[in-house]
Amino acid sequence: MTNDTIVRFDRVQKSYDGENLVVTDLNLDIKRGEFLTMLGPSGSGKTTTLLMLAGFETMTSGTIELAGQSLRNVPPHKRDIGMVFQNYALFPHMTVYENLAFPLRARKLPRSEESGRVDRALDMVQLKGYERRRPGQLSGGQQQRVAVARALVFDPQLVLMDEPLGALDKQLREQMQLELKHIHQHIGVTFVYVTHDQSEALTMSDRIVVFNDGVVQQIASPEDLYERPQNSFVAQFIGENNRLQGQITAMNGETCTVEIEGGGKVEALAINVDGVGARTVLSLRPESVLFDPPADSVPCRFDARVEELIYLGDHMRVRVDVCGHNDFVIKVARSESAPQLEIGQTIPIGWKSHDCRALDPE
Repeated sequence: MTNDTIVRFDRVQKSYDGENLVVTDLNLDIKRGEFLTMLGPSGSGKTTTLLMLAGFETMTSGTIELAGQSLRNVPPHKRDIGMVFQNYALFPHMTVYENLAFPLRARKLPRSEESGRVDRALDMVQLKGYERRRPGQLSGGQQQRVAVARALVFDPQLVLMDEPLGALDKQLREQMQLELKHIHQHIGVTFVYVTHDQSEALTMSDRIVVFNDGVVQQIASPEDLYERPQNSFVAQFIGENNRLQGQITAMNGETCTVEIEGGGKVEALAINVDGVGARTVLSLRPESVLFDPPADSVPCRFDARVEELIYLGDHMRVRVDVCGHNDFVIKVARSESAPQLEIGQTIPIGWKSHDCRALDPE
């Protein structure tokens, strides 16, 4: 384990029934001080992985290390890990001060240090002056801040968060995303965060681990995951994505030629394909599609029929029928030069080869 690695999962597996694996052969290094998010749909293994790290679930096989030490026989309360749950798990009969002091007293910290630690933690989450209130006297966002402060108050090596913003409304959730990101940047402790919300993961994380069916699909920065997905699941799960199925007819170095179902040929980046004759799925982000591009500027140009127009403030979401696919989506930014579109209108569209990725068909 290198100095900048704080957590290592080495060939970790988890099964509840001895037959079916919910986490399969997990190998992952978490860097000291990073904000790492485990992202995936329900049942993908992300929460089970977090609970194994916290010590609330035992692994079936493999090794988990924290700062170079195996956690196999270390109970949860001795792992030097802070935890934030979705339901906050605050003691309703205790004041905010008492909730924050609880983990310090459980670790037998001298009372002379207690007040300073609690004050510092409350200052981190901007709740100075709320020490005497009870959780029931706080808003949902304030309770969430108390839960974060409690996880930080004893200076843990690691803070784990399991869907911590799931109970908040959209506006408060987005506000808390930025607050958590700023807290992380300010204190520099390692955060490991679990969510099924793609936009939340993209907003907050240094790196994202994408899970599906207990298997890690890709580990990358938010930008890399969105711009450079390595397989069809990641392309479809992260953000909005157009899929066109077809067959590879030629390999041209970094690119390949694909004959699309419904007619037409496309040049695309050959990212994860088997070669000539193989089936593939083309991945193309809606914002990469161009309206009426000059014929010599793009190698991929088609006629599309406008099926639906949805106004979304800063952009228009346009659903079109292209090559027999009527679920193809284009995003058009609002501007004076934006095209005036009508349902039923046929428009030329196109895209550049490097914006289209040929991936495994799943």
